[in-house]
Amino acid sequence: MNKDVIIALDFPTKDETLAFLDQFQGRKPFVKIGMELFYAEGPAIIREIKARGHKIFLDLKLHDIPNTVKRAMSVLSHLDVDMVNVHAAGASTMMKGALEGLTKADGTRPLLIAVTQLTSTDAETLKNELLIDVPMDETVMRYAKNAADSGLDGVVCSPLEARKVKDTCGESFLTVTPGIRFADGDVGDQKRIMTPERAGQSGSDFIVVGRPITQAADPVAAYERCCKEFLGQ
Repeated sequence: MNKDVIIALDFPTKDETLAFLDQFQGRKPFVKIGMELFYAEGPAIIREIKARGHKIFLDLKLHDIPNTVKRAMSVLSHLDVDMVNVHAAGASTMMKGALEGLTKADGTRPLLIAVTQLTSTDAETLKNELLIDVPMDETVMRYAKNAADSGLDGVVCSPLEARKVKDTCGESFLTVTPGIRFADGDVGDQKRIMTPERAGQSGSDFIVVGRPITQAADPVAAYERCCKEFLGQ
């Protein structure tokens, strides 16, 4: 896949989601369906949005014992999504199980990526609440290396860490980066952030953008601004 902007469809209902997508009139942006929408609407919303021609990142962040994750991924493999994820904190055996469960009998599968540390987590939280004493960068690189060694395609990381992930795991290892905000926008609950333009210069393959687009007065214009800044188009 080429670099792209992924819109986070953080809506509670099918009607709101489809009304939002209707605004794009012929454009088919790559979209992310997370827990809120998937738990509300189930697999049917995946099928409907795929039928409209969108690529889908199904963001459920699986994290459980290896056998449970393997079996869950086997179910998700039939939804025809383009990207799914797990938490890298589940460790190598779980990630390998996820990969095995996701791969169909013919060898095909969606991209599988691992969440390193959430962009809402800062160094203080890492140390004082999660009791991880090594620096954020070192933690993220260890998780990324574990994911690469487990056969995954990439990681979710802060755009601040994307370049280092590439240096550690190779240029073909994908970096999917949330925590994207316009220079003149509201930070919200994100703590490790970057503008679309900076993310494009810093090794991000995909940026995930939610509220700066979905809550904009003109979502299509905000999306186009993201594309222009990130992709230069």
